[in-house]
Amino acid sequence: MKLADQIIDRIIEMAWEDRTPFDAIESQFGVPEKEVIKLMRSNMKPSSFRMWRKRVQGRSTKHAQKHVNVGTRFKCSRQKSITHNNISKR
Repeated sequence: MKLADQIIDRIIEMAWEDRTPFDAIESQFGVPEKEVIKLMRSNMKPSSFRMWRKRVQGRSTKHAQKHVNVGTRFKCSRQKSITHNNISKR
């Protein structure tokens, strides 16, 4: 599968974020976890890839099946909601 550079950059950005599950990447771009790992490996320095891989391996927030509060939306529980163009306070 050939992806545009802009899409690859966005996938890498989403994969690097701790709270974005691999399922969100797959639903948005159709790229499964194994392919995301291959993309990360081929587009990062080896030391950066190892650091990322160690950080996300087994992390419950990166795997929706392991995460308790995952519904159909991919949203951080601490993300502020927007109501009538005003950001609500905690």
